[in-house]
Amino acid sequence: MKAFLEIVEKIFANHLVRSVLVLAIGLAVYKLISALLLNRGKKLRGMSGGRGETYLHLTNSVIKYTVLIVTVLMFLQVNDVNVSSMIAGIGIVGVVLGLTVQDALKDIIRGFTIISDGYFKVGDLVKYRDIEGKVLELGLKTTKIRDILTENIISIPNRSIEEIQVVSDFIYLDIPMPYELDLATSEAIAGEIAARVETSNLVKACTYRGVNRLADSSIQYQLRVECGDNQYKLQVRRNALGTILKVLEEHGVSVPYNQLDVHTK
Repeated sequence: MKAFLEIVEKIFANHLVRSVLVLAIGLAVYKLISALLLNRGKKLRGMSGGRGETYLHLTNSVIKYTVLIVTVLMFLQVNDVNVSSMIAGIGIVGVVLGLTVQDALKDIIRGFTIISDGYFKVGDLVKYRDIEGKVLELGLKTTKIRDILTENIISIPNRSIEEIQVVSDFIYLDIPMPYELDLATSEAIAGEIAARVETSNLVKACTYRGVNRLADSSIQYQLRVECGDNQYKLQVRRNALGTILKVLEEHGVSVPYNQLDVHTK
């Protein structure tokens, strides 16, 4: 028995074995917590407005970085690195490190701010610069969105939150009709278009809002279209424009356009 204990002691005295053991334990802990989180996530996903999905992604990011840091520290400790002295020395180089990782820290702080203040959540349609996309994932450092135009996935640093706008469910469209057409007829046609657009299963509601602008060559009558799901917003717009052209054609109304008269000598 004594000989067996001596053999075990020699095995665990080996740095390689201890290092592998620490890494294995770290991985096992992460897998276990992730499994528990996934099980809990079934309830979180049931929360309204996509908040549960957002909390799930953020919590997973926190766990991943925490387990990674602890595992690295344990790995260094079993390889005879004085972790206590190293941690104490962090205070000396803290200012230097702070300057080098300040953007990363801003991203992490902003990530928590997005959650706590409810700027946006997973599933929302947002606009970042010239890109409109659906929020796929909210992490500690970045927010991932899918561009609804190209289907490309874009990662946005959380520190850029001021540049991100949450897009509404509404689309505003103008129906151009000629000045020669009387107001009553024009509004009747606009109302018919609104009713036709509303029949789409992608549209929650469509209302005629009245005259919006007196343009150079036409009167613009405005529609407000409420989308059932923001991710189909571009398709709703295309369908509505097609309906506008079709109804105008059925009533024999030509879409007005600017004309240029050229006089030659």
